[in-house]
Amino acid sequence: MDDETLKVYGYVISSSYRQKSVQSLNKSDKIPTDLAEDIGIRTNHISKVLRELKECGVAECINEEKRKNRVYRLTSMGEDVAKLID
Repeated sequence: MDDETLKVYGYVISSSYRQKSVQSLNKSDKIPTDLAEDIGIRTNHISKVLRELKECGVAECINEEKRKNRVYRLTSMGEDVAKLID
C-alpha cells in the first residue's frame, strides 16, 4: 500500500457512514437509495457521503449525466481501501 491509499483509508474509517458505504459498494454497484437502505441511513445523508467518497477518489458515478438513479461504484483505490477495512 502506498501512503496516499493509507491516508484515504484513515479518512474513510473516521466516519462510520463512509466506512459502511465503502463496504456496501465493495459488494456491488448501487444507486444512492439502495445504498442508504443497505447501510441503514436516510437518503438525504447518502448524498453527502457519496460526494465525500468521490472527492477523495474512492467512489465514482458511472452515469453522471442522469438526474435520477445514478449508479456508483468503487474506484481501484476504493477497492484497496475496502480490502484494508475487511
